[in-house]
Amino acid sequence: MAAHNQLGQKGESMAEDYFQRNGYTILHRNWRHSHLEVDLIATKGKLLHFIEVKIRSSQKHGYPEDSVTTKKLKFLLKAADAFLYLHPQYKLIQFDILSITLTNTEPEYFLIKDVYL
Repeated sequence: MAAHNQLGQKGESMAEDYFQRNGYTILHRNWRHSHLEVDLIATKGKLLHFIEVKIRSSQKHGYPEDSVTTKKLKFLLKAADAFLYLHPQYKLIQFDILSITLTNTEPEYFLIKDVYL
């Protein structure tokens, strides 16, 4: 497996742990429907969260969240539409980005809540 794929999987595991420690219930990791994919789908209270996870091993190429483009957000919206079509019981939703930067000491987490275009 390529190094960037391994880093991505590590980031998703770290994100899952982060959200569980913060009171979220993880429903799906790498949820897929056709060509659509969501890194994490979780609930907290009555709110359903669609979460994009970005991780980098340094800030050499900028912050991880900088790589979430408008195109990626539109792709996430389409995936959310597909999920909600299959699971219509969810009425309150939110889109979030979790940025993880690995440092020499502790990883740095930066959660951007309620992202929209």
